[in-house]
Amino acid sequence: MSRFYFRQLLAGRDFAKDDALARAMRNFTYALGDRDEGVAVLVDPAYAPVELAEMVEDDGLRVIGAIATHFHADHVGGSLGGQSQVAGIVELLNWRDVAVHAQREELEWIKRGTGVGAANLVGHDDGDELKIGEVGVTLVHTPGHTPGSQCLLVGGRLVSGDTLFIDGCGRTDLPGGDAEQMYDTLTRRLANVANETTLWPGHLYSPESSAPLGEVRENNFVLAPSTREQWLSMFAT
Repeated sequence: MSRFYFRQLLAGRDFAKDDALARAMRNFTYALGDRDEGVAVLVDPAYAPVELAEMVEDDGLRVIGAIATHFHADHVGGSLGGQSQVAGIVELLNWRDVAVHAQREELEWIKRGTGVGAANLVGHDDGDELKIGEVGVTLVHTPGHTPGSQCLLVGGRLVSGDTLFIDGCGRTDLPGGDAEQMYDTLTRRLANVANETTLWPGHLYSPESSAPLGEVRENNFVLAPSTREQWLSMFAT
């Protein structure tokens, strides 16, 4: 068995099973860890963060932190559209005092959206490596959906949050979104990620829950335009 621990968990199916909003939103949470060291972190722990942590600890790993791909409430908790309150990192921190890792550009957005203070937030820059035991996670700044959106490269996997889906990409018409930045992210910031890397998205928006990045590049309609102008004419709002 590999020392690298990896779980993909679907809201409304694998956890928060009685939460109608979780079932509708179809968010993925990920757990990344080092089996030999017995430690793990949660990526985007929303809806039932303590349940998620306990699932990981039932596997014999201690949850020592969280990673936020971006600030939206369906990923880190807070008010969703001013109507529903989603549990997230606040509840996780009430359970255990751990660090929450995010891109530096996202910190103020996370503070405003969740109320979590600076003491629990760790800001990172593009290319930083976060160590979970001896497992290294490379944090890739991928703005566009939000100013500090990030993807995670670890163990031949790209955990992409709402930056890139198997079909489509994150919206750019929400607060902090930027269509030009999204184009640069898709065509430049992620350009060097190998085709053999498996894409693991932030939502189940396609029949598959993951796919080789090479297949995504061939089949995803948002990657079809050949120029910036063409892309913006199709996807900018």
